[in-house]
Amino acid sequence: MRQGSRSGGRGERHAAVVGAGLGGLSAAIRLAAAGWQVDVFEQQDRPGGKAGTEERDGYRFDTGPSLLTMPYVLEQLWSEAGRDWTDYLSVERLDVICNYFWKNGTRLHAYGDPDRFAAEVRQKTGEPAENVHRYLAHTGTIHDVAADLFLWNSLHEWSTYLSRRFFRSLFRAGRIDPFRSLNALNRRFFGDPRIVQLFNRYATYNGSSPYRTPATLGIIPYVEYMHGGYAVHGGIYAIPLALERLARELGVTLHYRTPVARIAWEERGGARRVTGVVTGKAPSTVTEAAPGSASSAAPAEPDGDFIPAEVIVSNVDVSVTYPRLLGDEQARQLVRYRGLEPSSSGLVFYWGVGREFPELTVNNIFFSDDYPAEFDSIFARGRCPDDPTIYINITSKVTHSDAPAGGENWFVLINAPAVNGQNWKAETGRVRATVLERLSHTLGVDVERAIVTEGVMTPEDIEQNTGSYRGALYGIASNTRLASFARHPNRSREYPGLYFCGGSAHPGGGMPLVLLSGKIATDLIRRDHAGRAQT
Repeated sequence: MRQGSRSGGRGERHAAVVGAGLGGLSAAIRLAAAGWQVDVFEQQDRPGGKAGTEERDGYRFDTGPSLLTMPYVLEQLWSEAGRDWTDYLSVERLDVICNYFWKNGTRLHAYGDPDRFAAEVRQKTGEPAENVHRYLAHTGTIHDVAADLFLWNSLHEWSTYLSRRFFRSLFRAGRIDPFRSLNALNRRFFGDPRIVQLFNRYATYNGSSPYRTPATLGIIPYVEYMHGGYAVHGGIYAIPLALERLARELGVTLHYRTPVARIAWEERGGARRVTGVVTGKAPSTVTEAAPGSASSAAPAEPDGDFIPAEVIVSNVDVSVTYPRLLGDEQARQLVRYRGLEPSSSGLVFYWGVGREFPELTVNNIFFSDDYPAEFDSIFARGRCPDDPTIYINITSKVTHSDAPAGGENWFVLINAPAVNGQNWKAETGRVRATVLERLSHTLGVDVERAIVTEGVMTPEDIEQNTGSYRGALYGIASNTRLASFARHPNRSREYPGLYFCGGSAHPGGGMPLVLLSGKIATDLIRRDHAGRAQT
């Protein structure tokens, strides 16, 4: 094994980040801004993790997240680096966040303005507009109590619970509505089943069931309607590209096509402590379906350099970090994590369409008739629903270069179960036929004849290409009252010096939360190393 060279000056602290996903880049930028020398190791040839990109015959597709919310998370990240995020990214607040379609012919525009949205709900369904406003006021209270505590701070540190912030939140804990389901909350406010279903869908933002996840998740639609939903010019993939640019400007060294074979550690006084990373062989091919993660299913071969580091931040799924990178199959956190219910996955079709559909916008939902049956199929039966809800994201509505003139790039997502021995070839064929029939009927055109190029990504592909345990898109599901406390801590207690970010760590999956996981991990590193001499 070769000793890797370092280019930093004397006295610099060294950090290694495993994976150039959004969480890893968030941590790397913050560490560099705090004066650390940072090396990021990524097995793919580009940044992004699940927030990747794919091009087919002149059509470009985002391969992961599709809607930007909470842009102030990005603003804060750039601010910590002494930069203005609008110099790196151009975003557009959507007038219509999403178009909704029901089989009975109802079509509803979910406007980004709460007053227009409430009026649209009343006009299209008869549901009183006041019910929408009361709902947003209630979920706003949940947000005010829970967001600062649960999203911006570690839930696994005593300092959080000894803070004034926690005690203020504790006295208002009942207001976060943890004892009933999201569906029960929505039925409390709305009488029309279509509007209940509309707000139930927000459970899928972290891969959960609205019939089991706590009503606390009502903060998701509150944030979307009160703070806005945004499209990014250049697609969501413009975000990891902007993060990469900022990281380089701060002196971060990004090592692409350089997988980490293992995280090195040693025993000190009966305790283990990480000491660096060992690089391995780069993969022979780069998979197009979901590029960007540092942790594909195939382990890297340990034939590279040993890179010493005082701290290591793993942007790799917990279920990969412990057994494959640390060689520890019996780690307490790993055993516990594997016993938790995984979030849903996704079955994705990339369809380059040779015509335009003016009735569609950037985000579109075609609802199923039986929502409870859909989630029962995903979480209880482990198969794709017979009557799935269909999501279509079309970035070419904003970034016209994402599709040839006169065409559109359709990212078609079906909520799917985590990998558990399914025949994904058969599942894909079955679901594809159902989706095409349903869309053709609703839109009044033979959609299959309009497809000029096609790709697919199954949960099995997601597991293989991103290292996500069982292909779960958001780590574990939030299908219990205490799910927020069940995610892996941002600091390892078994391996001092090791920190975690990404969807399997607190605060969870989804683009803003993954970015915040990098912040929380970095805050812990700063605290752990505060006052230590740098010479």
